[in-house]
Amino acid sequence: MSLWLSAANRAANTGRGLAMSATRRQRAAAAAAVAKEATTFWTRAWRGATTPRRSKNR
Repeated sequence: MSLWLSAANRAANTGRGLAMSATRRQRAAAAAAVAKEATTFWTRAWRGATTPRRSKNR
């Protein structure tokens, strides 16, 4: 009985580890996407605040 429970615990822990790894990867990817979007938004907002100067050679 002890061997059977040990094998069951090993299988459960393997599944738990795989699920936790997938969750960690998804969380990291989501955080990276949010950071990229925020950086892009603020960079474009900052660039849009300044108006380009016209050339005097017209």
